[in-house]
Amino acid sequence: MFIGSEGTLGVITKILLKLLPRPAAKAAVLATFPTLEDAAAAASAIIVARLLPCTLEFLDQKTLRAVEAEAHIGLPVNAGALLLMETDGHPAAVAEEAAQMAKIARAHRAMEIREAKDATEADQLAEARRLAYPALAKLRPAAILEDVTVPRSELAAMVRFIEQTTQKHGVECATFGHAGDGNFHPTYLTDERDAAAMQRVRAASCEIAEEALRRGGTVSGEHGIGLSKKAYLPLQRDAASYALLKQIKRAIDPENLLNPGKIFDL
Repeated sequence: MFIGSEGTLGVITKILLKLLPRPAAKAAVLATFPTLEDAAAAASAIIVARLLPCTLEFLDQKTLRAVEAEAHIGLPVNAGALLLMETDGHPAAVAEEAAQMAKIARAHRAMEIREAKDATEADQLAEARRLAYPALAKLRPAAILEDVTVPRSELAAMVRFIEQTTQKHGVECATFGHAGDGNFHPTYLTDERDAAAMQRVRAASCEIAEEALRRGGTVSGEHGIGLSKKAYLPLQRDAASYALLKQIKRAIDPENLLNPGKIFDL
């Protein structure tokens, strides 16, 4: 029950960790595409092919341009989107899986495919994803990072919906995320001091969250419900499940001492 409880059911005082040895080999492959939709389709196809990359990340053009301006690592800024794929394990298996992912990317209109020649270059490519939000945050007074997830088969369609919805509301948005688990981070580039702009952001965000639910997803893939998304939770859970969540909270924390107001109001 503690998984996903966001500190509302207790305080963790001890954690046991299992250490795993480093994999014997690792490969990083970068593929560029004309559109983000192409990159999302390639990511879905990699999962359908039963490949298990340890990293499968995507960046749209706005994000990769911001990252390149920050890091100067030679990213192709004219590409519509970028897909970063990493695999690790036994050297022979790594080589085969990297080749298969590259082949799938080509079949989905990849414009260029580049495999890191050594660990240093692989780290540089991975840095592109880690820099996504910090680089975007420098473009406008506010960068509001959203978090929705859909089944991986819905990746391409959800990408298309995000683009159409933000354009409809006149909201500047950059999108990146974890294609391997269908997790998107539409990042709204705006100014929180502008009430009209923030109203447009909220309208777009609400539509995107509702679309994720319609496609069998969730309103939060990793950031949690917290305070800002608790209005969406009743849309995701049926009435009985929502009531049960509150019952559990009351039973374990009857005085509502632990993160009161988080996830829902009692």
